[in-house]
Amino acid sequence: MDIVYLGHSSFKLKGKNTSVITDPFDPQMLGLKFPKNEADIVTVSHNHSDHNHLELVSGVKMVINSPGEYEVMDVSVIGIEVDHDSEGGKVRGKNTVFVFEIDGIRLAHLGDLGHKLTDKVTETISDVDVLMLPVGGFFTIGAKEASEIAKGFESPFIIPMHYRVPGMKEEIASKIAPVDDFLKEFGVEVDKTDKLNIKKELINYEQQKVILLEKR
Repeated sequence: MDIVYLGHSSFKLKGKNTSVITDPFDPQMLGLKFPKNEADIVTVSHNHSDHNHLELVSGVKMVINSPGEYEVMDVSVIGIEVDHDSEGGKVRGKNTVFVFEIDGIRLAHLGDLGHKLTDKVTETISDVDVLMLPVGGFFTIGAKEASEIAKGFESPFIIPMHYRVPGMKEEIASKIAPVDDFLKEFGVEVDKTDKLNIKKELINYEQQKVILLEKR
């Protein structure tokens, strides 16, 4: 399967027969372009404009925007309710973590997670091959918390998201950190690429690395 970064917290997960787009964002809100795209499934971690802009995705057969267990075509999706902040959701509400299984690959997308994961949630997410997590802080966990969470998993691939990038509107960019803060904190090998291709039989489970995806 292939993973392509569309920007912010949005990825395209492309399996042999089915494609998923996570958290499509409003370009006007972020100041970043969102490429028009097609997908069978769209997941929305929470109902904020930088995560729920469905209009730019065509061909969608199902939108998943709440906790639960789903089977769509040949993709399994588990949605787990967590909080968007460290105060039980009182500040920014709830957030849904999604765990996918596509072509035998297990992936977790943490959305706008705002706190450390509980043991129960960690157990549900465990054994994922790919962990996509926010690292920018303020609206989400920051570099230190993200590093601690990533180290708690044995996921071979760690993909950071939701961080400051050039061109982002100043009102948002001024509040979140660049990805370098997380990379320094986490301190493992970093691979930069525009697309991650994963084959289950070729995954090295003895090594954990950060995949820094370049926005398409």
